[in-house]
Parts: sequence; C-alpha cells; structure tokens
Amino acid sequence: MLASKQLSFSVMPSPTALLDIDTATRLRMAIGRLSRRLRVTTAGSEAGLTPTRISVLLTVDRHGPMRIAELAEQESLNPTMLSRAIGQLVDDGTLERVSDDRDRRAAWVNVTDAGHRLAERMRRERTDALNDALSGLDADDRRLLERALPALEGLAAQLQDRRP
Repeated sequence: MLASKQLSFSVMPSPTALLDIDTATRLRMAIGRLSRRLRVTTAGSEAGLTPTRISVLLTVDRHGPMRIAELAEQESLNPTMLSRAIGQLVDDGTLERVSDDRDRRAAWVNVTDAGHRLAERMRRERTDALNDALSGLDADDRRLLERALPALEGLAAQLQDRRP
C-alpha cells in the first residue's frame, strides 16, 4: 500500500511543473469554446460586425481615444487588416478617425455615441449569457471560477507579452 501511495505522489506534478499535453489541450479548448460562444451577440450580428470589428470597437470603447498604432498593438492586427476594420466602423458610424495635430502621419480613433451604445449592448448580452450559464453551475464551482480569475488574467497577460 505504501508503494502505491509513493507512486501516486511521484506522478503528481509540482506546483511549478508545466501542464501535460492533455491538460493544456483541455484548457485551450475550454478557453476557445468560451471565447467563441461569448463573442456572438445579437447586437453585433444585427450591425453586421465581424469578430475583428467587434473586438476593435470594444477595445476603443473601453480604452477611450487611441492612436491607431496603439490599437494595432493591442489587437495584434496587421496595419492593413486594422485599416479595413477601422474604415468599416467609421462608415458604420461607430468610430471616428481623427488626424493627430502634432504628427500628421499618425491618427487617432474614438468611439461615437452610436458606437458606445452598440458596445454597451454587446457587453450586456455577453454578461447576460455568462450569468445564465453560470446559474447552471453549483455555488462551489462559481466561487472556484471567481477565485481563478487572477490566474487567468495573469495567463492572458503572459500570452500577450509573448506575441510574435
């Protein structure tokens, strides 16, 4: 009996050990599924927004006026893709593009009132969907997810810092 206990302890990863392939795959899949399912909103669909345009709009709404270079870095988008997304959002009336008075080569984007209302509606829909799903979990699992938030936020920051 002691030998089996020692074996089970030797198989247990240390707190600093990396995830095994199966666990890492499960984590990636769970995060991916959550992201895809929470990304879809009626408001975004009705507005004809792609996931990229939704992300750009929500980022600018959350951060306020941003230089386009800063937005490109935040969104990890190449300049051509970002330029198209911004152009479509400007055409839709959800963003405005403004030249930088100090540097004519640079530009800023800001959310319009219509864009802010759309962003708020999408956030509300996502929050409602998340709360609806969370209501199907028991209280212990909900608390466990809440306690895991700092670690998940730290993981996201680590991945952000490692972008190619």
